[in-house]
Amino acid sequence: MPFVNIRVTRENGSPTAEQKAELIKGATDLLVRVLGKNPATTVVIIDEVETDNWGIGGETVTVRRNKTAGPDAQGR
Repeated sequence: MPFVNIRVTRENGSPTAEQKAELIKGATDLLVRVLGKNPATTVVIIDEVETDNWGIGGETVTVRRNKTAGPDAQGR
């Protein structure tokens, strides 16, 4: 049984329900096409992670985004 876990940050611009459905279908279709997996037993989970709970290079994504976005992004 294939298991796919997609993780995205939870913030403005998080995927809509329609986009999540497309990701689930696309990941399932990819496993069927490339590996011949059964779509009926393919599990896809989408986790939305707060940017304070996701780090890159020793910093949270929140800190990194604030550094690169500048003062205008503070209100996002």
